[in-house]
Amino acid sequence: MGERSARIRYVIWLSFVASLGGFLFGYDTAVISGTVDQVSKQFSLDDITKGWYVGCALVGSISGVVFAGTLSDMFGRKIVMLLSAVLFTLSAIGCMISSGINQLVIARIVGGIGIGVASVVSPLYIAEISVPEARGRLVSLYQLAITVGFLAAYLANFGLLRHSETLLAKEATSGLYGKFFATEVWRGMLGMESLPALLFFIVLFFIPESPRWLIVKKQEPKALSILNKIYGEQEAENQVINVKNLINMETKSDWRMLLQPGFRMAMFIGVVLAMLGQFMGVNAVLYYGPTIFAESGLSRGDSLFYQVLVGLVNMLTTVLALAIIDRVGRKKLVYWGVSGMIITLLLIGIYFSFGEALNLPHIFLLIFFLLYIFCCAISICAVIFVLLSEMYPVKVRGAAMSVAGLSLWIGTYLIGQLTPWMLSTLTPAGTFWLFAFMCVPYIMIVWKLLPETTGKSLEEIEEMWLLKGKQN
Repeated sequence: MGERSARIRYVIWLSFVASLGGFLFGYDTAVISGTVDQVSKQFSLDDITKGWYVGCALVGSISGVVFAGTLSDMFGRKIVMLLSAVLFTLSAIGCMISSGINQLVIARIVGGIGIGVASVVSPLYIAEISVPEARGRLVSLYQLAITVGFLAAYLANFGLLRHSETLLAKEATSGLYGKFFATEVWRGMLGMESLPALLFFIVLFFIPESPRWLIVKKQEPKALSILNKIYGEQEAENQVINVKNLINMETKSDWRMLLQPGFRMAMFIGVVLAMLGQFMGVNAVLYYGPTIFAESGLSRGDSLFYQVLVGLVNMLTTVLALAIIDRVGRKKLVYWGVSGMIITLLLIGIYFSFGEALNLPHIFLLIFFLLYIFCCAISICAVIFVLLSEMYPVKVRGAAMSVAGLSLWIGTYLIGQLTPWMLSTLTPAGTFWLFAFMCVPYIMIVWKLLPETTGKSLEEIEEMWLLKGKQN
């Protein structure tokens, strides 16, 4: 029992370290929400350039996912995670000291590359060191880390704004400290990311390479040593044999494998779900939450406080999803969660259309938003990275995740860029009704095309897609 507990602790430790990439992903993504109004005012940004300031990091994310999977297949998961830690650190420092909007945008793009890299490699690493019965929970730990990063960013934004107001009241605005944390507090908000980025870089040196990648690269003794710590000696040898047998079954060893009938369907499902998920509203709320709340008449401080509550519910719900995903199953979570998203998005649209006429208090809007975040966090947010990390063949798993991740980040970029325009052109009500409509094809694809993968090993899932290809 003691040996089993030690193995479980070891896997949790490896997953925790890799999930720090998710924390940085979340912080870098969410911190922007507290800086949009300040940066827009300081640099006189219109709706389009404001969208570019938010969306430029997503351009970097798209670049990151393009090469992250291929690099991780070539050089290993650990090396590429180290690269993402360096990029996050450089971005945070660059944002803090930037002298103009162009330098700020460049620094944000560098951070975006780090996000793209982490979004592919961190969940991929966790999936490859996980045992089948706990893989959903462990990969969801990455999603939990993202939500903790969101909450940390919202708390940092809220706390630093209050701190800056105190400094301004005392006229303590001289020197770099006054600039970073008083007169231009957005610099402090963006720069705080350098601390967890450095931590991520350091602790990565204390974890091993993915054993499944090592087997692919014919480094079996190293892989077996790591697998012994995860499974025990007898099962570790079985794992090596299973992975080698599966590799021998794969007739192609490059991206053309993804064009085989079974894997082609898996690729289609991953790409479409990743893209559609971004048009269901969650990133509009995460990026522009304070702006959306301000549209309803809230003050700047209250808007940031409401956003903190959104982040808190997002994190706590992800803890719940992590606890039940391997019991309830991927598909059931999507059915219930996306159905709830449709209802709450319609209610948010109704509030913006009729709330003022009916003199509804702001608490109704907050409740609708929190219910929406609950439904989203327990379904599509918890499930998507689990699915993408377990759907593809071992030889090209990194490259396949890059393709799916690319579609995810293209969708995220479009939402980040278009949300200011949609809010002003379609109105907030029309924008949220559009998000509700986009939930329908998502739930239909999961229902009709996606098989349940809960409880299956990565090798069993791969064999399942191969069998589907032969049947078709």
